Amino acid sequence: MTIKALIKPAALCAMLVVTAGYAFAGDEGESKDLPVPEAIRFETSHKGSFSGTKTDYKAVVSNLALKKENGDVYADAVTTAYVAGEGKKRPVTFVFNGGPGSSSVWLHMGLVGPKRVVVPSDAQDAGHAPYKLEDNPHSLIDISDIVMIDPIGTGYSRLAGKGKPEDVYGLAEDARTVAQIIREWVRANGRWNTPIYIMGESFGTTRAAAVLPYLEDGPEPLRVNGLILISQALDYTGSSPFPNNLIGFVTYLPTEAATAWYHGKVERKGTLEDYLKEVRAFAMDEYLPALFKGSSLEKAEFDRVAEKLAGYLGIDVAYVKRANLRVMGGRFVKELMRDEGLAVGRLDSRYVLDEIDDTADSPRADAGSAAISGAYSAALHSYLRDELKVDLDRPYFISGPEVGREWVWVRDPQGYYEPEYVNTAPDLAETMRENKSLRVMVASGYYDFATPFFDAEYTFWRHGIDMSRVTMTYYEAGHMMYLHQPSLEKVAKDIREFITAK
Repeated sequence: MTIKALIKPAALCAMLVVTAGYAFAGDEGESKDLPVPEAIRFETSHKGSFSGTKTDYKAVVSNLALKKENGDVYADAVTTAYVAGEGKKRPVTFVFNGGPGSSSVWLHMGLVGPKRVVVPSDAQDAGHAPYKLEDNPHSLIDISDIVMIDPIGTGYSRLAGKGKPEDVYGLAEDARTVAQIIREWVRANGRWNTPIYIMGESFGTTRAAAVLPYLEDGPEPLRVNGLILISQALDYTGSSPFPNNLIGFVTYLPTEAATAWYHGKVERKGTLEDYLKEVRAFAMDEYLPALFKGSSLEKAEFDRVAEKLAGYLGIDVAYVKRANLRVMGGRFVKELMRDEGLAVGRLDSRYVLDEIDDTADSPRADAGSAAISGAYSAALHSYLRDELKVDLDRPYFISGPEVGREWVWVRDPQGYYEPEYVNTAPDLAETMRENKSLRVMVASGYYDFATPFFDAEYTFWRHGIDMSRVTMTYYEAGHMMYLHQPSLEKVAKDIREFITAK
């Protein structure tokens, strides 16, 4: 379901508005469901060296009180901005993670912030506190201001005043709200005539495409220069490894083959990139036709495809045949190293976890998330308190509990509606036709089972997107490729080149 299909005809002309003033906190006789936010601002000055350039910058943690058309406050949005100098024409990059329900902690402390938490680059467990925070020379602060956005219900951002879950916790509602945060930060800081980039990760890429109609249309159009999509998830058809989804078996196969390569379960011939070209060809030219034929597939062809498929997957051909050529990604991560009692990670299949139940068909937990989540949480909390001097009487939610409970993908569909995969790729395709300068960078990890890299190719090939303005980049890591030091250096370089390109 695309965003434009969910926008009612008058919605773009009756956008939610935001006020930077907070003099509305005590209307006599008017009951408020939630407290109305007071203005907060924590500003500190810093120095850093980014890509070899010494830069003075300030960090500003502040909020925007979001109001509905009728003037009712509905949310309190808190951002962390890194601003260098007073130049109004410096690019500004708005950054958020995914979920739905994730704060911006991962990109903040892993890739774009001035400090990053150090975790093992070789997919080992990060251990216990104290974790090491170090200067991040890969931050973009020397070439772009950065605004970290924590969507409502995550980080310090909360519903407020008359706000209800149905105001923000849905695909269209979230896109509208985040678009307003971007526009009103621009308004509050006088940055209307500045290049604007949007960086999202995972569901944050779904959101990045979804906010475009809300930003570029309406009474105050705001044109975007570029999107940076980290582990893209625009069309969920190819990232949903379900039993009845033939496309999912095809889009996941190269990731499964790369994982088998990494863990030494297949013979390594040539380079990984060359090997994956071979796997892609098999997936499209032989595997997909075999799946399409289903039970009409002749036995000789079934056996031939099963042998080749098992060879790429690095698992027993008997298992592949029992699965009727349909090895689901969620089961593969358990099956690949079953003989060693290990499950590989979903977010990053370089990681492994020794689970109690070695007979289960799929893992109980994600190895990558288990290995690093504690480090990222501890690092961000201590960084906000100790270095940015943030003192708020509310918790910083790494993952917003209310978002998960209240999220609705499609609310009040207009006309005939039949459930379908989430898909915001058409929003990007249409916006690129209207905004003829909009460029897109797509960064994918070879070992990512959440958003497989072959799905990124499948998505961008089939939705009428102008590929001459799309840059596809790949990394020998997973969903958060910046966990791997060589991939961190490469993706940071690629993003820097994307922003500075003429």
